[in-house]
Amino acid sequence: MAETEFDVIVIGAGPGGYVAAIRAAQLGLKTACVESRETLGGTCLNVGCIPSKALLHASELFEEANHGTLAKWGVKTSGVELDLDAMQGGRKEAVKGLTGGIEFLFKKNKVIWLKGHAKFTAKDAIDVAGTAYKAKHFVIATGSSVTPLPGVEVDQKAIVDSTGALELVKVPGHLVVIGGGVIGLELGSVWRRLGARVTVVEFLDQLLPGMDGEVRKEAAKIFKKQGFEIRLGTKVTRAEKKGKGVTLTVEPAKGGDAETIECDTVLVSIGRRPNTEGLDLDKAGIQLNKYGQIEVDHEFRTKVVGIHAIGDVTPGPMLAHKAEDEGIAVAEILAGQIGIVNHEVIPSVVYTMPEIAGVGLTEEDAKAAGHEVRTGKFPMMANSRAKTNREPDGFVKVIADAKSDRVLGVWMIASVAGTMIAQAAQAMEFGATSEDIAYTCHAHPTHSEALKEAAMAVTGKPIHV
Repeated sequence: MAETEFDVIVIGAGPGGYVAAIRAAQLGLKTACVESRETLGGTCLNVGCIPSKALLHASELFEEANHGTLAKWGVKTSGVELDLDAMQGGRKEAVKGLTGGIEFLFKKNKVIWLKGHAKFTAKDAIDVAGTAYKAKHFVIATGSSVTPLPGVEVDQKAIVDSTGALELVKVPGHLVVIGGGVIGLELGSVWRRLGARVTVVEFLDQLLPGMDGEVRKEAAKIFKKQGFEIRLGTKVTRAEKKGKGVTLTVEPAKGGDAETIECDTVLVSIGRRPNTEGLDLDKAGIQLNKYGQIEVDHEFRTKVVGIHAIGDVTPGPMLAHKAEDEGIAVAEILAGQIGIVNHEVIPSVVYTMPEIAGVGLTEEDAKAAGHEVRTGKFPMMANSRAKTNREPDGFVKVIADAKSDRVLGVWMIASVAGTMIAQAAQAMEFGATSEDIAYTCHAHPTHSEALKEAAMAVTGKPIHV
């Protein structure tokens, strides 16, 4: 096989793409991966999931020291100062180490990195930086990018997107976040802890679209208690830079008089859209759906034989772990094995403090699907570990089918909800009932006992409330 011919070429080296490439190579397929960035890992690792978590953790430590939390535990501090350069240095160090790790794994597994942008020239051929490559199978894993907002032009200085919000060189006096979703709330949390006044402007009547209704309401209460200013049901129509600041024009989403908001920095975070531009998909015979996505079947096949697609360019939640699982599955399918992803059990997490997590159906969606449901809730303030740690906010909610008792969904707010949700996802993957979780022994004292008690509450028998 020529050096320009492969069994599999993966387009994109984000969480879905690099995992697909490594797994395909492990299974004996001659594999290449196209990536135009100077480092591997895609948006998630370079300017998304990983760097944002580094700043979230660092800002939490700063807030604990600066706002008296440590003093309440007998750890007295004085003269606490913010060294933003050092904090940003930690973020960059984390990214460098992990991107370098992927490059090492490519070399270890003999995955060829084709540096540049891929463009289809036919259904079985692409061009990368002027060189033609052919493959038996292509996997499109090009991810997503920030959705622009008409009337609000991002300059990555006064008006930033999620990438620019990671790179701010000073703490804004007043930050306005447009969009009350996951990314906006996480990054808003970072800068609020570091001293910014933060206003969240959300078009809908609640934060965190798609999450369980009770969780959304409770989250809003917690954010307000933390100092967020939240403007729900509000539409941003214009952003005008004035001097070193920005003037936003807003109006009620349902119509009404306009008003203005003055601020130092604006973060535009209204969602993401699939990255398909520049691929010349028409030359491969691929058409996009009305959302700009590539439609695939349960084996990630497009309508063109030999071309598959995974991750954010396909329908479904835009989550790194979804893309990773799809990357493994598609590689195994291409190697003649069975690759499966259960899209009904994909957990989602908001890495604020406390964290917010969920898996499966919300109570609203379960009822809309025709289920008669029973729910069980348990407050974190009644959990011994959370209470001891002075982390009383939040609760765990289990939604079960009233007839079969099978768990349909689990939603929670807790300091370690992102870790706790894994148990719920695994239980649902095995078709667990609420009784199965309730009768599983949980270590004491742990936050996870709240899931056990919420499951017990489904049948009306929690112990500690």
